[in-house]
Amino acid sequence: MNKFALALLASTITQSALAEDSYTIDPNHTLPVFEVNHLGFTTQRGRFDKTAGKVLLDLEKKTGSVEWTIEADSINMGQAKWNDHLKSEDFFNVAKFPTITFKSDKLIFKGDKPVAAEGTLTLLGVAKPIKLDIHRFVCGENPMNKKPLCAADIEAKLKRSEFGMTKYLPAVGDEIKVFVPVEAYKD
Repeated sequence: MNKFALALLASTITQSALAEDSYTIDPNHTLPVFEVNHLGFTTQRGRFDKTAGKVLLDLEKKTGSVEWTIEADSINMGQAKWNDHLKSEDFFNVAKFPTITFKSDKLIFKGDKPVAAEGTLTLLGVAKPIKLDIHRFVCGENPMNKKPLCAADIEAKLKRSEFGMTKYLPAVGDEIKVFVPVEAYKD
């Protein structure tokens, strides 16, 4: 192989390797919120306060991946007693299953923006396919710290019974709606 062809090949490999950007999820601005029907009367909401993850994104090729972990013990319902009940074996069983994970190698694009991520959610040791809808995806520079970031609002629905969380069904609803503001800084 001549030097020109070798240089061209090296340039192509380097450009494609650099085209995929790596982002680290900002745990201070990525707080999953969920809601569930309570006894047929109200919609109760809670959140998880500790998350971590990575996003690889190639906007030009319209590909990417997500690895995201939620610390189940960080559940926050606004009351210590309620937090403890949801951490128990009745619900999240955090002693046995300390994390909830989502992994995706398939981002779905509409035009030049991702609009969904298909992947696997693991909750209570049960892995199931799930689709996360991505809304308001935007990349830019954070005006406060001047760092590049991408952000979006994520929504999903799941049935807790499919993961083995069946305590108090149907009084406490089966369908869980999840809303997550996500901000991720470019590495």
